[in-house]
Amino acid sequence: MKAIICENWGTPSSLQLRDMPSPQPGPRQVLVRVRVAAVNFPDALIVAGKYQVRPEFPFSPGGELSGEIIALGSEVRHLAVGNKVIGLASHGAYAQEALVDASHIMPLPANISDADLELAGSFMLTYGTSLHALKDRAEAKAGETLLVLGAGGGVGLAAVEIGKLMGLRVIAAASSQEKRDAALALGADEVIDYSSEVLRDRIKSLTEGKGVDIVYDPVGGEFAEPALRSVGWRGRYLVVGFAAGDIPKIPINLLLLKGSSLVGVFWGEFVRREPTLNATNMGQLFAWLNQGKIHPLISKRYPLSQAPAALDALLARKVVGKLVILPQQVD
Repeated sequence: MKAIICENWGTPSSLQLRDMPSPQPGPRQVLVRVRVAAVNFPDALIVAGKYQVRPEFPFSPGGELSGEIIALGSEVRHLAVGNKVIGLASHGAYAQEALVDASHIMPLPANISDADLELAGSFMLTYGTSLHALKDRAEAKAGETLLVLGAGGGVGLAAVEIGKLMGLRVIAAASSQEKRDAALALGADEVIDYSSEVLRDRIKSLTEGKGVDIVYDPVGGEFAEPALRSVGWRGRYLVVGFAAGDIPKIPINLLLLKGSSLVGVFWGEFVRREPTLNATNMGQLFAWLNQGKIHPLISKRYPLSQAPAALDALLARKVVGKLVILPQQVD
């Protein structure tokens, strides 16, 4: 099989397309023929050696996929060869075949279309993160105001959609007209242009000085502190990620002054520690997907050999929605 391989910590340009032997599943693993591998920010971090997981070399990045099972471990009973599935792994999805723990695999309908298989393989991490953040961590209530930073990216757009489904007023902040238009199309009530507007002033104007109830921040960097200063009384600031590259240093007296909370969101660890609650969340997301209430946006598709270019685009923050890799298309 062919795979994108990381042999040293570095940038996406250091990745290589290699011929590799087909992996053999352990007792509680399945081997999946990968049809779709989603491109997510942790994939770039793991290549750089900056993620919580540091696999042994050589390895393939990629943690979110869809495809069909082609081999089972000896102890796997609830799945079968030929099942169409989605799965999560710490790495391995940027390849034509990938090993996934059977506990991190979810079967899909046998008659699922190729288009829906693609959507299923690209929405679990972004929408799972956003639902966990708003429902479980922020305990959002209908009528509250949500500010989404980085609202044009995958997790940001997911937060916009889920926020609206939960009855929130959504203010979406993004760096380009294309991203702001995407947020408005998915239900944002208001948008903020980072490049031409002062974030705090615009929030103050939109909320009549009251501030927002919830900040959803997958970006970090320079806008974190002004966004935190813009929360209202008992506001919740959700720390989702650091796509800007810089981890903000927050003056904690800001929390005292507003009775506000700084809340960490680590969906991958939530999945591991609270699988029952995660299963409930995923059931809700798939119901919304089937009902046409959420609309994952895939803006570009790449063949396997172009996976480094997909990661470069993600790191440059040029992406609207999600990018996916199609491993069975090599060039």
